[in-house]
Order: sequence, then structure tokens, then C-alpha cells
Amino acid sequence: MKVVVLGANSFSGQDFVDLLLDDPKYSVVGVSRSAERSALFLKYRTRPELSSYRYHRLDMNRDGGDLLALLDREQPEAIVNFAAQSEVAPSWDHPEHWFQTNTVALAKLVNHLRKQKYLKRYLHVSSPEAYGTCVGRVTEDAPLNPSTPYAASKAAADFLLKTYAKQFGFPLLTVRATNVYGARQQLFKIIPRSAIYMKLGTPIELHGGGRAVKSYIHIRDVSRGEKLILERGKLGQIYNLSPDAGVEVREVVRLMCDRLGKRFDDATRTVDERPGQDAAYVIDSTKARTELGWESTVSLETGLGEVVSWVNEYWSEIQSQSLQYKHAA
Repeated sequence: MKVVVLGANSFSGQDFVDLLLDDPKYSVVGVSRSAERSALFLKYRTRPELSSYRYHRLDMNRDGGDLLALLDREQPEAIVNFAAQSEVAPSWDHPEHWFQTNTVALAKLVNHLRKQKYLKRYLHVSSPEAYGTCVGRVTEDAPLNPSTPYAASKAAADFLLKTYAKQFGFPLLTVRATNVYGARQQLFKIIPRSAIYMKLGTPIELHGGGRAVKSYIHIRDVSRGEKLILERGKLGQIYNLSPDAGVEVREVVRLMCDRLGKRFDDATRTVDERPGQDAAYVIDSTKARTELGWESTVSLETGLGEVVSWVNEYWSEIQSQSLQYKHAA
């Protein structure tokens, strides 16, 4: 099966590519708007050979025509779309950029693809933030109630794709995974940033004291779930991927402090909460567990240890990288 992975340079995209390359039945084509990066950020670059993988640098917004032409040449049986503007707080400053990528460019893509006979399965990577604050048992049929421009743009994309599935039988599958983490994540994210800042002796800022509850799930558990959805999921269905319980951000940072021998109070400082921060992201993944046999297998303690090992291994390269989010329209 030939699979095109859009957003292959993203944290989630690169791990999914790496997982597919473990399976000899897949031929993989990666597409992202940035140049292909090093093994610091791309796990598959640690492989000795990549004969079943090809990469193309294309931007969904600026190179939309070239992207559609590439897809028509490759004629993949499946497309997995990780490509998105995905940061929450900056979406308040330039909401139009989030809607342009996450909704408008997507509309052009799906309107073209629904006319092509080669596509059999399209896996859309959505976000549980489309649900808004998750209280109680939040299943796939929960109403969407976004709290930020980012979440609203993802909810709009979900509605758009649903209409194409309903009207034209577009082969849609949707996944919503909670707070993904692991080695090779963007350095400004709270878990890698915690390890890096502790090594640098820089205080870690906790928005609202880190009281927001997240459902941290290891990237490989999510990639395995996405592969199961791609292979065995029912067309038109949404699948949540989440661990059994949530944890406050401050407790995750505390675990990192314990692992690195730092006092929590010395390593952190409280700052104002971010606008639109949802109090909790805890969603129900019973559907994926029962229908697909999926489960999360990497414990938080094991995953945090992996992040620390990755930071230590690539420390010299990490020190030359920016540790701040840089917005690109």
C-alpha cells in the first residue's frame, strides 16, 4: 500500500512515518512545508536505509497546485494528514493563519481528492480541543465546543470533512488523540522544555501554576493507534486515543524534577494562565480499545525517561536550536 503522509516533518508525522517503515507492505511518501530535518527531530533518519520512503517539500497554502499534482502522480491508496497550524496561544494573534491552513487549504485538498478514484482511505488528524473542556465521559459523539481559534479551526475542518463524507462518500477516518509527548517533540513543549531548562538552570514557567489537567500519551502509542485506524477503522468513524486518566501539568514537571534531581520550587515559577485554556482534556477511548484492540502501553515514567535520554544524547545540537515557538504563516 502506498501512503502519503502530509505534515511528515511534524512531531506526530515523523513518528508515524517511522512506524510505517517497520512494515514492509508500505511504501511511504512524506510531504511537509519545511526542509527535511536531522535525526534530532526525525526518528526515521536514524535508519540505515530508506528505500521505501521519499520526501517532498511542499506547502499546502503556497504550493497547493503542485501538491495536488504530486498526489495525482503518486495515486496513493491512503493519505494521512498531520499538516496543520497546531499551537494554541499564538492562534489568538493570527487566527486567519490557522483557518487558512487548517480549513481553507484543506477544503481545496478534499474537494480535489473526492473526485479521484485512487484514494481508498483518508485519515484526518483532528484534536480533542475541538470538544473544549472535557468533563465526565467524553466520547466521539460529544458536541464540539472549541475555546480558541486553533480549536475552532480544527472543529471547522471536522465539519467540512463530515459534509464531504456524507455527500460524496469521501473515505474519511478521523482520530483525536490527547496530549502527545516523547523524544523529538518540539523543544518549546512543556516536557522537553522542562528537561532542557533544568539542564540550563532556567526557571520553567507554569501557566496558572500548572493546574490544567492533561492526558499525556506517548507518541508511539498514538502512532500505533493511527495505524490501526488506517488499516481497520470503519469509514466515517471518529476514534479517540487517550490514556486512562489525566494528570496536572505541574505533576508531570514534578516527575521530571525528581528524575533530574531538582527541587520543584527552585525549578519552576507560576505565570498567568493562557486565554481560553481548557481545564481538562480527558477523553474516552473505549471505542478504539474495543473495536481495534488498541491500548496505551508506554507508562508516563518510561516516556519521561526516554525524553531525558534523548535530550542528553542530542544535547550539543539542542543547544544550537531555538527554544521558543516561532510562528510561520
